[in-house]
Amino acid sequence: MAPLLEADKVSMSFGGVKALSDVSFDLHRGEILGLIGPNGAGKTTMFNCITGVVPGYKGHIRYDGEDLRNLKPHHRARLKIARTFQNLELFDELSALDNLLLPLDAFAPRGVIGDLLRLPMTVFDERKTQDKARSILHFLDLGDHADTPAGDLPVGLQRRLEIGRALALEPRLLLLDEPGAGLDARETAELARLLATVRERFKVTMLVVDHDMALIMRICNRIYVLDYGQMIAEGTPAEIRDDPTVARAYLGDAAVAA
Repeated sequence: MAPLLEADKVSMSFGGVKALSDVSFDLHRGEILGLIGPNGAGKTTMFNCITGVVPGYKGHIRYDGEDLRNLKPHHRARLKIARTFQNLELFDELSALDNLLLPLDAFAPRGVIGDLLRLPMTVFDERKTQDKARSILHFLDLGDHADTPAGDLPVGLQRRLEIGRALALEPRLLLLDEPGAGLDARETAELARLLATVRERFKVTMLVVDHDMALIMRICNRIYVLDYGQMIAEGTPAEIRDDPTVARAYLGDAAVAA
């Protein structure tokens, strides 16, 4: 079966800095794939190329066989590609529920006239949207926080809420950028269990960037490693853990030799 997502010799430069250099990888349906590397390796740039945030990359990114090059970010979202961000991008003053209602309303089939006149189908659709948002909050154990402003939630719950907002788009492909950032060991273990459940419940394929190797090793089927914008390794979690090239990229020659 063809990959759901395929990067083929993707390169991206910012001025004289080459953030990505001929990066290639594939992601198969139902897989959780890890993309790791030291700071500045190009991981978030790769996410931005996939989602269309930064145009002008060289090479090809194909999603379900379709080249994404000429598609705007909102068109890619309509293809069921969703993402979270390294820095939380929630609407802090809105409630947890309203943070989920925003993407649901954005893709709702309602029109301005129906909203103004409060037509029966509009009211029905609004109730359906509310039910869907609340069911996602319940699934993420956030039901008791539906009316809490997002900015008042602890970081661990904010991370869950951002995942929930992405799930509201019913994605086939979910890009998670540092979902474990700011979490302690207990919260990281809970996140690992949650992501495994998300994959099964929502039938979603995931690409995960994170510096927390315990999380990556626990949840990923395969892992690719970037360093200075180049792909240096690929394999199972066990293979990556024992790869001296990967250890050298993270720790340096002296530490590996020791």
